[in-house]
Amino acid sequence: MKVKGEIYNFCAGPAQLPKEVMEKVQKELRDLDGCGMSILEISHRSEAFKEILGEAKTRLKGLLSIPDDYSILFLQGGASLQFPMVPMNFGKGAYVITGRWANKAYEAAKLQGRGEAFSGSADRNFEYIPKIYREDIPKDAKFLHICDNNTLYGTKFFTPPETDLPLVSDMSSCILSAPCPVEKYSLIYAGAQKNIGPAGLCVVIIKNSFLDSAGDEELPLMLRYKTYAEHDSLYNTPPTFAIYVANLVFAWLEQKGGLKVMEEINREKAKLLYDCIGNSALYLNKVSPRDRSIMNVPFRLRRRELEPVFLEEAEKAGLMNLKGHWSIGGIRASIYNAMPKAGVIALVNFMQQFERENL
Repeated sequence: MKVKGEIYNFCAGPAQLPKEVMEKVQKELRDLDGCGMSILEISHRSEAFKEILGEAKTRLKGLLSIPDDYSILFLQGGASLQFPMVPMNFGKGAYVITGRWANKAYEAAKLQGRGEAFSGSADRNFEYIPKIYREDIPKDAKFLHICDNNTLYGTKFFTPPETDLPLVSDMSSCILSAPCPVEKYSLIYAGAQKNIGPAGLCVVIIKNSFLDSAGDEELPLMLRYKTYAEHDSLYNTPPTFAIYVANLVFAWLEQKGGLKVMEEINREKAKLLYDCIGNSALYLNKVSPRDRSIMNVPFRLRRRELEPVFLEEAEKAGLMNLKGHWSIGGIRASIYNAMPKAGVIALVNFMQQFERENL
């Protein structure tokens, strides 16, 4: 379908990238910084790439205020490879099931006999974040695992749970959207394709003392976190292009003013959309208001038969990839860092016009 005018991509991932980053990639694609070669063809052991890797780590550390006793790893396999890797390296985990991806992480651990689900929100269709009590956490667990932001259901842990265990979090869909108390987590992992860069890259931020506790002696080298830490993510060929783009995105965030500024922008965008839904007689969002994600906003039409029409008309208006996840349907607007406020305004205007024409 050819669309006239501005296009806004509300896909949950791979997601929209900043326009400025895309333009820089286009400019440098054939010749990286005057070296006569493309980022797509230079060696990962070249000085040019090592400089990019170093810049990316330094920028990410600055943006998130990552303490000195943490390591930053750039891995392949997306967040999904972390689902089995975490229990492989660290033993039994206690899992909070707040949606599809939290459950996938748990299932990967359970397959190894290293996972126990002890809390969750399935009783209300994952429409809230449950309270977690220390006394309920399995006593033999080695870590507590959460999915910080739930893309399908639109919920968010705005405060890390209090626990005496190392805290592990999948932050794929919310990392860099706001400041984060990294020191409260022992391991953070995030697939890049939402707020960082192209699909295929996974960023891992791990506390060194937790890394040292890994019981990984019988694991293949490629499944050990220590392997990547000891070789500065260069044990094998990393996803060089994705790391290059991630470094540009980190620089873009710095130029925007950092994560406090991004949080203000993201909350403003989310408020526009939630207010539109809340003031509507056609649209419905059932997520607990205190737990509403500022990255992923799912909603339904009270007249379900209008949802295919809504999606078709939205595409004609340049509002792309608003269809909800295949497992639950409905509508979902993913408004990550790269989504400009103008895109959310365009969506709100379309929603209001659609409601006037269909009520």
